[in-house]
Amino acid sequence: MRLPSAHIDTFCRDNLPPAGQWPELLFGLPELRYPERLNCAEALLDAAVARHGADRPCLLTGSETWTYGDLLRRANQIAGVLAEDLGLVPGNRVLLRGPNGPWLVAAWFAVLKAGGVAVTTMHLLRAGEIAALAARTEPDLVVCDHRYTADVEAALPGVPAVVYGGGSGDDLIGRSEARSPDFAAVATAADDVALLAPTSGTTGIPKITAHFHRDVLAINDTFGRHVLAARPDDVFTGTPPLGFTFGLGGLVVFPLSAGAAVVLMERATPDGLADLIVDHDVTTVFTAPTMYRALLATGKGRALTSLRTCVSAGEHLPATVWRDFHAETGLEIVDGIGCTELLHIFISAAPDRIRPGSTGRVVPGFEAAVLDEEGRPVPDGVAGRLAVKGPTGCRYLGDDRQRGYVAGGWNITGDTYVRDADGYFWYQARSDDMIVSAGYKIAGPEVEQALVRHPDVLEAGVVGAPDPLRQMIVKAYVVLRDGASPGPEKAAELQDFAKRTIAPYKYPRSIEFVDSLPRTLTGKVQRYLLRESAAGQA
Repeated sequence: MRLPSAHIDTFCRDNLPPAGQWPELLFGLPELRYPERLNCAEALLDAAVARHGADRPCLLTGSETWTYGDLLRRANQIAGVLAEDLGLVPGNRVLLRGPNGPWLVAAWFAVLKAGGVAVTTMHLLRAGEIAALAARTEPDLVVCDHRYTADVEAALPGVPAVVYGGGSGDDLIGRSEARSPDFAAVATAADDVALLAPTSGTTGIPKITAHFHRDVLAINDTFGRHVLAARPDDVFTGTPPLGFTFGLGGLVVFPLSAGAAVVLMERATPDGLADLIVDHDVTTVFTAPTMYRALLATGKGRALTSLRTCVSAGEHLPATVWRDFHAETGLEIVDGIGCTELLHIFISAAPDRIRPGSTGRVVPGFEAAVLDEEGRPVPDGVAGRLAVKGPTGCRYLGDDRQRGYVAGGWNITGDTYVRDADGYFWYQARSDDMIVSAGYKIAGPEVEQALVRHPDVLEAGVVGAPDPLRQMIVKAYVVLRDGASPGPEKAAELQDFAKRTIAPYKYPRSIEFVDSLPRTLTGKVQRYLLRESAAGQA
């Protein structure tokens, strides 16, 4: 029987999918058996101070250092402002907007301690995108960096907002200074909603995933504990925004669970990230495959001697990038696949068990299978749909698309994978990136990886284009490096190179040279736009 919620505002619980549409949840590991009453902010932050001391460095930027005690005090003070000045009641949604920084982290903890539900957004979203998210989450309050208020005001004119930064005595920072450094965290239920996270989908109305207080701890008690194995002397950094769950785990949950320090970056460039790693003796970095490739291009790879753990997620890590990075730095990148629906990484491998090109094995606490279209497991070595279950799972807020993501108790991730006889999972493509041409199944990312091995190719995006004879052909959108000249001769050269690199039937029969590839704010290639372009041209 579900424990009574601490939420007075029942919006989130009222909009959870029916229990019969949830995936099967697994709590077999002893560390995944949580108490019925649990506030994850208290379990992360207050416990870290008690365990490691208030004076331990916690959040660092180029200009300041917050200790664990500083973060706890400021989170408690902000919680007091939210609850006592602004009337926040448990269950209210608070939209958070700002670049990665200490005050955003403090506000996130404050919302949860006050019993609210955090809706952390990317600070570069425009008014229309904010309005679309707000239509699904119905925020009661906005907490915003003072530099990014215009789009919030345009999108949410009737929602109370409080800003931080800018030096005003009436902003959140000034108001919190008068508050008590102590705040009794609301005794939320372990399955009260703690955060609403929009998926980084590329089309249509945004899907909002709901995650509980216990879910926040579960990602550390699975991937964090069994793969990452962070230590108190670690120093973390990374490029993903805190508005995305990859960043939330890598820059908040995992380091604070270990008592480690975090260097926060407002804006990440390859040179800036490399310099930051060197200047702060960073040991652990979270970023996407594109950034690992870019770090090598800076020529500073051999200077990254402080690094111990490099985590990659967000999109497939090509074996070529893994090998190039390892050759330059001696480091083995920890690849992983996660998704917003399951909050964080569920397949990965620790460095001593990595196989380049493979995403890894199932993280302890999860189960995974490769299924056919009817939901039946396929033999090892056969491609199929990746299906996952564990202590976290998909719960779309008030969305009929829940029925499409969960089937037979499994979360169907939308990825095509092959599992080998040793239990390693090998990424083939997103399910909608699989190209079927003249009866052959061709994974677009595989063709992309072949093309980027050519010295003149900087990036490539590969999709299927309609064709009257073959139904689909492989089409590549290619960004050339400076100095390389586009044209028919270069296209023929790349086609021949692809035929020599992968099976000849996979080569791109059409190549279009472009200045850049369309990407989401998280850096993922928007292949649906490439598909639309290819279809329109056909």
